[in-house]
Amino acid sequence: MASVLDRIVGPRVPVEEWRGRPGRYALPTLALSAARVLLIVSLFLPYWHMTLEAPQYPDGLSVTAFVNHLTGDVKEIDGLNHYIGMRPLHEAAQFERTASVWVIIAMVLLVEGAAAVHSKWAVVLVLPAVLFPVGFVADLYYWLSNFGQNLDPKAPLSSSVKPFTPTIFGPGGIGQFKTYSWAGLGLWFACGSSVLAVVSLVFHRRAYKALFDRAMAQEASCAS
Repeated sequence: MASVLDRIVGPRVPVEEWRGRPGRYALPTLALSAARVLLIVSLFLPYWHMTLEAPQYPDGLSVTAFVNHLTGDVKEIDGLNHYIGMRPLHEAAQFERTASVWVIIAMVLLVEGAAAVHSKWAVVLVLPAVLFPVGFVADLYYWLSNFGQNLDPKAPLSSSVKPFTPTIFGPGGIGQFKTYSWAGLGLWFACGSSVLAVVSLVFHRRAYKALFDRAMAQEASCAS
């Protein structure tokens, strides 16, 4: 009887099978390796950009969000946001920025582990990497909405600005402030990693499902 661990890890590829069709079994690993590389590189790249135009800043102000910190004209933008009652940018997503590096490293390790799993459990291991870009955008939307919808009523310009949700991507703005937001290279790399992870599952099923079904059939035959 196969152990629970054997069922999770799945069957090993026989040497003669590997020699006969090496590409069939190499493709899942190559796709997962590329997904890992894109995900780890995304750690060092910006995930989101926003430029704000205001009359007192004709050249505009910009802020760039990495997974664990913000750069750019953060203080100047906080100063403008203060007048409409919006909280400082550094108060947003504090837990996410603290944990993000370790979360991405954990996802990289899970994707790496999926290369050694020849059963349907590989889907579970790569799922966090597949969903990560969507999770990042959803979390970004939550914080932008939270900050825009909860303005301080005691702010100097509170009477002239109604609660709003800043635009995640594309043009937006409120009053005399205009904003332009777009995805950074890091987010695109994370999306690429997600796509490669899905592609790897297609190759994975084609390579290992028949082997897994054969092993289960043999086990059932021996048990009977």
